[in-house]
Amino acid sequence: MKSAKSLNHGNHILSSKAFFRTLRETLIAYSFDIGGLFAGFMVASQLNVFQLSPWAIAIYPAIVSAKGVIGGLLSGRLSTALHIGTIYPRLYKNSSSFYRLVAALIFVTLLTSVAMSAVSLVFGLMFWGITLADFPAILLVVMSTMALGLLLTLATMNVAFLTFKRGLDPDVVVYPIMSTTADIFITLCYVLTLNLFFLFDAGKHALVLIVLVHIILILYILPRNIRSEEFVKTVKESLVTMFVVAFVVNITGTVLKRISTIVQGRKEIYTVYPALIDLVGDVGSVVGSTATTKLALGLLKPSLTSMKDHALQIFSAWTASLVLFVVLAALSLSMNAMFTPHLFLGLISMLFITNIIAVAVIVLLSYAIAILTFQRGLNPDNFVIPLESSLADSLTSIALLIALITSG
Repeated sequence: MKSAKSLNHGNHILSSKAFFRTLRETLIAYSFDIGGLFAGFMVASQLNVFQLSPWAIAIYPAIVSAKGVIGGLLSGRLSTALHIGTIYPRLYKNSSSFYRLVAALIFVTLLTSVAMSAVSLVFGLMFWGITLADFPAILLVVMSTMALGLLLTLATMNVAFLTFKRGLDPDVVVYPIMSTTADIFITLCYVLTLNLFFLFDAGKHALVLIVLVHIILILYILPRNIRSEEFVKTVKESLVTMFVVAFVVNITGTVLKRISTIVQGRKEIYTVYPALIDLVGDVGSVVGSTATTKLALGLLKPSLTSMKDHALQIFSAWTASLVLFVVLAALSLSMNAMFTPHLFLGLISMLFITNIIAVAVIVLLSYAIAILTFQRGLNPDNFVIPLESSLADSLTSIALLIALITSG
């Protein structure tokens, strides 16, 4: 018989291999967050447009967060459903669950846009210096931007199906890849929408047309799905999340407005910002999504004390985020032709403070949301990524603000 010492040594080797395998997969997934720099670079290069109204910069995090939340809901549901076999890895001739999920997302997107605009008005009146007269503009810009963002749904589905077919874990890969892609695409949509709204006479008419197409699509979807228990359940559970998200993301916008006051013209901060919130959200998504799948398969006890059994995923996700923070700092400075050893050390110190604060909190929250929703008989995939991604945006923004203040 093997000695206890040799067995422990063997288990250590296996756990080390599992850690580095998960770390490798996570690093590959996180590497797509580098693309978030392009979203930030677009914001930095369009600061003149963002300064045309006090609500333009404050709403930006809400737009990015809301799109990430909806994309997270889709990727989380797809990942778990592919593992347990209720959705097949193909677009056509799929299960009824697949088509009802897509229909629910289209409907939830419209309701989220309205809720987010309404909450933005409240925050705007209190903190941004806007008036009631700004509400139609906010509503039109938010609704048209989110409607354009629905085009990413097809891309998310294809990535989930392809990674599953290739033997990769969609819980680890899909959301990090698509959240970054969504950041770039939704930022492009938002910049385009702002330009159409503020700078072109016929721009407002084009935005109204986009919103009308979305509403017509809803009118087509609702009669065919309103009696489906699965559709109604997805919408109800998602809406609870979305109303919380609508509140949280406006906190993010208010914090970003404060950050913009401090950093003013420092383009490297604007450039790295979307990638930071994206990466912290990805850490939470990996921790939360892998936990929901383990819960669904019975591999994890639905208890907060079982977090120690999920340590491999947690520490591999966190380690990968630290590596990527270094890369993001270097690239942000290089893209803005500002790279010097002094500026790099200053920026990376500030980003490490941000990482330690934001990641520690988001890991705890993601795991807790997965366990608590599962204990109450809810579908964790309707809550984990949507809640943690929006909370990650606010947490990262607050952590960045703390880092900016402490670093002077």
